[in-house]
Amino acid sequence: MKTLIAAAALALCAGAAFAQATPAGLWKSIDDETKTEKSLIRITDTGGVYSGKVEKILTDKTDAKCSECSDERKDQPVLGMTILRNVKASGDDKGVWDGGDILDPNNGKVYKVRLKPIDGGKKLEVRGYIGVPLLGRTQTWLRVE
Repeated sequence: MKTLIAAAALALCAGAAFAQATPAGLWKSIDDETKTEKSLIRITDTGGVYSGKVEKILTDKTDAKCSECSDERKDQPVLGMTILRNVKASGDDKGVWDGGDILDPNNGKVYKVRLKPIDGGKKLEVRGYIGVPLLGRTQTWLRVE
């Protein structure tokens, strides 16, 4: 009986650890230049397709709009905006999600994106790039929940 209970507990822990090792959740982004907290982004999984919305802006620019955007997000408020779209688990690299895009609302540019949970799912490497991942930059977001 003790073995059965221990096995069940291990299975639950493994399931919780796997859930934390996906991009789904609430993440805190950090400004590249100032190293200050910038915003909270909620990444959700809808049938294996991940998207992320700005849930809260942590700076004094809470009423910011994406004036530089060139798609349907032009002049829309950054708060509540979907900045991460169409990301799926990579077929090539387990533990990586890619295939979608990410918007930088500061300059309106859209980049291909690659997401990789690290540090047991406590951090998320977010790489925006043009063409190949080698040509881009990486931010590390911190899990809030």
